[in-house]
Amino acid sequence: MEVRKVCIIGSKRIPFVRSGGKYMTKGNKELMSEALTGLKNAFGLDEKEIGEVILGAVSKHAGDFSMARECTIDAGLGFRTPATDLQKACGTSLEAALILGAKIASGAIDSGIAAGTDTNSDIPVEFKKSFSDRLSQMNYARDFGGRLKALKGLSPKDLLPKFPAIKEPRTGLSMGESCELMAKTWKITREDQDELAFESHRKAAEAYEAGFYNDLVVNFHGLDKDDILRPDISKEKLGKLRAAFDKSENGTLTAGNSTPLTDGASAVFLCSEEYAKENNLNVLAFLTMGQSAAVDFVSEEALLMAPAYAVPKMLKRAGLSLQDFDFYEIHEAFAAQVLCTLKAWEDPTFCKEKLGLDQPLGPIDRSKLNVKGGSLALGHPFAATGARILGSLAKVIDENNGGRGLISICTAGGMGVTAIVER
Repeated sequence: MEVRKVCIIGSKRIPFVRSGGKYMTKGNKELMSEALTGLKNAFGLDEKEIGEVILGAVSKHAGDFSMARECTIDAGLGFRTPATDLQKACGTSLEAALILGAKIASGAIDSGIAAGTDTNSDIPVEFKKSFSDRLSQMNYARDFGGRLKALKGLSPKDLLPKFPAIKEPRTGLSMGESCELMAKTWKITREDQDELAFESHRKAAEAYEAGFYNDLVVNFHGLDKDDILRPDISKEKLGKLRAAFDKSENGTLTAGNSTPLTDGASAVFLCSEEYAKENNLNVLAFLTMGQSAAVDFVSEEALLMAPAYAVPKMLKRAGLSLQDFDFYEIHEAFAAQVLCTLKAWEDPTFCKEKLGLDQPLGPIDRSKLNVKGGSLALGHPFAATGARILGSLAKVIDENNGGRGLISICTAGGMGVTAIVER
């Protein structure tokens, strides 16, 4: 069987905004449908048959059980376009792209859309299980007496809402608390974290000023730009922020060097070379390889270190070294996570004992890291980040007239998703 190339044609996203702000009344379906509509309009997809849409969200309401299908239809991509819901935390939309890429490569489909959305403004608020159980009993009661019986002994405390928390159920720690432990283990300084955050904002601001994001971000709800970006940020301002997770004098993670809760959606269009030629589509780059990995984050490894394991597995398959890349897109969930990963790849003990390598992977050229800004500056709507990175990296490679890029994304649950993009 011939393995076909997987083309990246382009991407669209709505502006990423701070949660609890300008998208306060918008839900995942509306955010996602708008990004898909932007993609459809840009490439005339309403007139084409799409092989499949795969998308997801980390936090969604029970009524969104068929969100991919509904958003696909709402965006005008047609009732004949199949759609699949996927959830792999922050790696959702990159994993979606890898699944679609495998289908395109094998000839199962000719085209596909990978996408993701998340909002922390329209969150699925729950009640205590004791109250939910009573509601279920009322629903299944055969008569009025049975419904009254289900409410017997109800306490006002049972009515208190239960808000979702971004905590690992197996450790009880938030992602920020877990990353603070990583920073201490790898001796990542506050100054180095603030430096990376500053560079992320600087690069993103320069990219916006140069018009790089003009055709990637579609106007939505009166916005045409991410509202998290701070062009006037300074290292001095970052240095004055208080620690956010470990609030003692030993804490290093702050609101400035950690991604804020973000609302947004993004989508990227993939297809075969034959499809691109038949439809006169310009190919930005090719998605050539991907790799997932997972770690025991309870007793053996830190929560967000899985990409440090996934990348060397992928490099071995590809026959490449860590230095064989022109661009590195390492998701900035926290500045400390990026720095821990880079330090691990340079560490002889880690590479030998944890990765089974004879020598360290070595350092990367930091000037090639997140060249158009990263999640610290642009924001991180969990499931949307992968498609955002994949689409922008493909554009960077196209504007560079070729090159090779590495994508690395950490996720909740001690997992990581990585990919290679090149042309």
